[in-house]
Amino acid sequence: MRLENEVFVLTGASGGMGRETVNRFLEEGAFVAALDLNVDSIEKTDRLLPIAVDLTKEEEVAKAFTEINDTFGRITGLVNIAGIAQPATPIEEVTLKEWEKIMSVNATAPFLTCREVTPYLKKQGEGVIINISSISMVRPRPGLNAYVASKGAVVSFSQALAIELAQYGIRVNVVNPGPADTNMLGQFSAKDADIEATKDTIFKKSVPLGKLVQPIDIANSLVYLCSKEAAIVTGSVLNVDGGRGI
Repeated sequence: MRLENEVFVLTGASGGMGRETVNRFLEEGAFVAALDLNVDSIEKTDRLLPIAVDLTKEEEVAKAFTEINDTFGRITGLVNIAGIAQPATPIEEVTLKEWEKIMSVNATAPFLTCREVTPYLKKQGEGVIINISSISMVRPRPGLNAYVASKGAVVSFSQALAIELAQYGIRVNVVNPGPADTNMLGQFSAKDADIEATKDTIFKKSVPLGKLVQPIDIANSLVYLCSKEAAIVTGSVLNVDGGRGI
């Protein structure tokens, strides 16, 4: 098992992509701390610790990492999956409140969790951080202005961390999912749009391989990047997108 007895913090654990990643990490032998606003659907076991936390609140984030370290005795790495979508909206109709919410969840929350985990990883002289961005920051869609900006920030922030933390043996990478078959995908549709039709006519057809990305595809890429197989990989951006970024 590629992650045997390692301890990983996974945010956004209750979403489709998050749930699949939690399951894959457990299958690979890891201990998992599953963080999300609501973790009622996640059952606590000796290898799985669900923690309800608002990732935009630094006090709650700090408390969660203390609990994780106290429970498992160490932290191997962090995978930031949590994020929110933006309904396709012309820029002149985007409110400041909407902009700030998207930036807070998609960019500020990864900053807070990365900042919190770094001392734990530095202390042990190794570790791994993976942040989820989006292929939309490579090939934007109209109306996703705030979302694309937030995901671009994630990539730049991650690469800055990769060079900063390399001397401590800490690897930092990014995964750019393409259109994924999750509930979140429908949230990118314009208001009053037919969500299922949009998935098929717009998102699916935009993928050269002709199908939506499955949560398991993302989970498998995260297992690889967190494993020793990727021991020399840092500062990289992996597109798991069916060719959408080409």
